[in-house]
Amino acid sequence: PMMQSSTGGQILKRKGYTLSYNADYKTPQWVAWELTKKETQGKEERTDKFLPDPDVRGAKAYTGDYTKSGYDRGHMAPAADMKWSKQAMEESFYMSNICPQNPNLNRGDWNDLEEMSRQWAKKYGAVYIACGPIYDTKRPKRIGNNKVAVPNAFYKVILINDKKNPQAIGFIFPNSAGHKPLKKYMVTVDSVEKRTNIDFFPALPDEIENRIEAELVQELP
Repeated sequence: PMMQSSTGGQILKRKGYTLSYNADYKTPQWVAWELTKKETQGKEERTDKFLPDPDVRGAKAYTGDYTKSGYDRGHMAPAADMKWSKQAMEESFYMSNICPQNPNLNRGDWNDLEEMSRQWAKKYGAVYIACGPIYDTKRPKRIGNNKVAVPNAFYKVILINDKKNPQAIGFIFPNSAGHKPLKKYMVTVDSVEKRTNIDFFPALPDEIENRIEAELVQELP
């Protein structure tokens, strides 16, 4: 992904994902990764060890910022997508990959989409995923000693680069309790780009990118 404004963050390349970090909010702007069919079959166990990111320059979040805040430590790149490598699994618990997330959302509908993404990776061989927080205000609520900013919503965009029928699907989830079918959160990738100021699939040929980002996918693949 590419930020369309001057507010680009620190780019951090990990074994399993890449992210752009916002030092003011102490959350990522975007986290992006490819998930292959083979990677869904890994055997690494969750570490559940949340760690401050050693590579973040300047202000950073610590696990204690979330304690008793009412918010989960919500993974952007999920641990379950990183079971193919011990290093990838450990790095998924860096706090730079974490956002304050409503517990019901984290464990419910957001988790459902993570599961669905793994199913698509198995079915289509690979998927490309980018996700992150949405802030609708310049002065978001903050939690913890390090003033981690609480998002208003979360986005996820998924590219199924199937040669015959490439599809790009956008999702926007309010950062609140909900219990809805995933279809209710589906939007065009274009609308996610407008709301976030991020260009998600710049590497695609323009005519394909423009077409699939404007399409509203009606049914889950």
